[in-house]
Amino acid sequence: MAAMSATASLLSVHTGAVAPLGPEAVPSAFVKHSVSGTIAVTALGLAGDSQADRQVHGGPEKAVYGYAVSRYPAWQKQFPELAAAFQPGAMGENLCITGLDETALCVGDVHGIGTALLQVCQPRQPCFKLSLRHNNRELPRAMVRNGFSGWYYRVLATGTLAAGSAVTLQDRPHPDFRFDRLVEIVNYGNASKDELRQMAQMPELASQWRTRAQSLLD
Repeated sequence: MAAMSATASLLSVHTGAVAPLGPEAVPSAFVKHSVSGTIAVTALGLAGDSQADRQVHGGPEKAVYGYAVSRYPAWQKQFPELAAAFQPGAMGENLCITGLDETALCVGDVHGIGTALLQVCQPRQPCFKLSLRHNNRELPRAMVRNGFSGWYYRVLATGTLAAGSAVTLQDRPHPDFRFDRLVEIVNYGNASKDELRQMAQMPELASQWRTRAQSLLD
C-alpha cells in the first residue's frame, strides 16, 4: 500500500491567465504565478486560474493540478541548464505539495486541503506546451520516462485553501491500486486484464481512462 506522509502540506498555490507562449505565441495558461492568501476552490478549479484549450485542459476531472516539490531536484539534476527555472510552479501546477509524490498515492484518494475535498483521479500527460514553457523539446519525453507526472484532482467539495494548509487523507477507496502504477499504464499501455477490469469499474478514475480500459477489454 502507498504510504502518505502524516506531514503532507501545501507549499505554494499557483494560478495563471491565458497569454502567448513560445516563439509562435500559442495561447496558453501554462505559466503560473504564486498567489498568497486564501483561494476559493470551485468545481472547475481555483479562482483566478484559466485554460486556453478547454478540449484538453480543465474540466471537472482536471480541475486542480498537484505536483510534488520533491521531484524538482531530480529535474534540476537531469537538466542543469534549467535548474534556476525548475522551482515550484514550473510544471504548471496549481498546488505544489510537500510530503507526497506519485508513489505515495492511490487512485481515488480523497484529500482534505483547507476546507475543500479533492480526489486524485488521473495523471498528467505532458504535451508540447511543456517544451514551449522551458524551450526544451526533451521535457515531455523525460516526464514519460521518469513518471514524475503529478496528478489531477476532481473537486468533491468546494471550499478555500492557502499555502501552508495541511493535506490530509480523508478516504482511500482503492488501496491496492497505486497511482504510480496508473502512471505507468497511462504512459506505456501495459495493463493486465485484471487491472483493466478494475479500472473500467472504478468510478473514482477519470472517465476517459475507464472508457479506454473497457474498450481494451472489449
